[in-house]
Amino acid sequence: MTFKFFDKLSHDFTALLNDKEDYNVIIEVDKDENKKTFTAHSAVLRYRSSYFNEELANIPQDENNNKTISKPDISTESFDIILSYIYGGIVNLIDAAEIKFIFELMTLASEFELEELFKQLEIHLIETKASWLRTHFSLIYHTIFKQNNKFKLLEKFCNDIIAIYPNIIFDAEDFNSLPESALISVIKMDNLQMEEIKIWDKAIQWGISQNSTLPSKLEEWNNEDFMALKSTLQNCLPHIRYFQISGKDIIQKVKPYMEIFNKQLLDDLLQHLILPNEPVKSIILPARTIYIPELPSQTQELFSTIITNEHAAEISSWIDRKDTTYPSNNIPYKFQLILRGSKDGFDPKIFWNMCHGHSNTVTILKVANTDEILGGFNPLKWDKTNEKNTSMQTKDSFIFSLKNGNIQNSILSRVKDEEMAVYYICFGNQSYNGICFGNCDLLMKTLVSNFAQDKESWCNLYEMPDKYYEKSIRTTNERFSIVDYEVFKVVKK
Repeated sequence: MTFKFFDKLSHDFTALLNDKEDYNVIIEVDKDENKKTFTAHSAVLRYRSSYFNEELANIPQDENNNKTISKPDISTESFDIILSYIYGGIVNLIDAAEIKFIFELMTLASEFELEELFKQLEIHLIETKASWLRTHFSLIYHTIFKQNNKFKLLEKFCNDIIAIYPNIIFDAEDFNSLPESALISVIKMDNLQMEEIKIWDKAIQWGISQNSTLPSKLEEWNNEDFMALKSTLQNCLPHIRYFQISGKDIIQKVKPYMEIFNKQLLDDLLQHLILPNEPVKSIILPARTIYIPELPSQTQELFSTIITNEHAAEISSWIDRKDTTYPSNNIPYKFQLILRGSKDGFDPKIFWNMCHGHSNTVTILKVANTDEILGGFNPLKWDKTNEKNTSMQTKDSFIFSLKNGNIQNSILSRVKDEEMAVYYICFGNQSYNGICFGNCDLLMKTLVSNFAQDKESWCNLYEMPDKYYEKSIRTTNERFSIVDYEVFKVVKK
């Protein structure tokens, strides 16, 4: 029979951490001018962490037989928790702990090779903080690949999003700083929803950005320049599906970089253009799996939790400027879901991250404590990269209120001032604002980064003749919160 007394063991080792009598390791932590000195015991550190085992082996003792470790880039709060875990096996995160702090604690646990701890924090973030992870997607993706890609669950979490929304990485401002391992992880995916030639273009862009001395004009490159690019991309190139690229793109976009290919692959590509049915020696990777979401024919639950097929038919007729509404069983468009607030989160940054680069979108808002369903159609591409607020011009946008519950008739309001049709929020204000049509003719806004918890969204009620849209879609100027919202990409069948 075995008796286990882990609680007492944990308590005693935690007490040992606070005992200043027999320590032989001094750890100086100094971040943001908040310096603190911790004391510890080499035997405990070495046996609990292979990182500290190696670190301590390379540090000489001082005249008092102590070893000093300096950690200038770690917060005292984080390191206090790390030491408490090493000694007592307990991590106590208060409910109010910032999610970013938990994420940083996870990466610190990984750095110190505390596998049990960082894996538990990784699971905690995915299961309870998925909305925050999506909002800070670029930070998460860059970070997890800087530590030898230990975060397999987070990698899968991110790649599942990238597979459907590749622009979240490829169109990001910091794409060129993406770690090589992260880029490879993406372009290896069989279900990446992106044209192969665009994947090639992005790989070349990334490779060139890693070599700052390359001439800006390709015709000025010499053999050494091509060899530099080839060396940079040597681990990426094998994952491009070359035989899935059209002949035109092979000639126009791939062939100019022929010097970075091995001769066999180049010969096989050219042969495949001329004799597509003849065998080649090079490995032909399979085409990527294409995901095509279908608009259901009967029930609304399969494609929307807010609108029905009848609503989709009415919106489709407005897009096509029809005088009559399409039959609900013969809608000419597919409504492909990009995001749903109740699933993906209500932080405005989620909207900008997930909708960036998408055109022909319909945004649907369910107003709290009412029967109202409001929305707007934007034919232009959403762009999260604006450095300042920007008015976008189009004659085809419109906003609307849909028939629902006590709402007897739908209201359509087309743009009047085409130069002020849609208002793109600058990067610095995307923590508070989502869609904006006209001059707040329809605006999603929050001061607490959550559309569902803040009564700040609103529609202007203009009495003046120079309003930006034809009519108001609400009968009140009261601001409102959102129970849920959805953004669809509208695609011709």
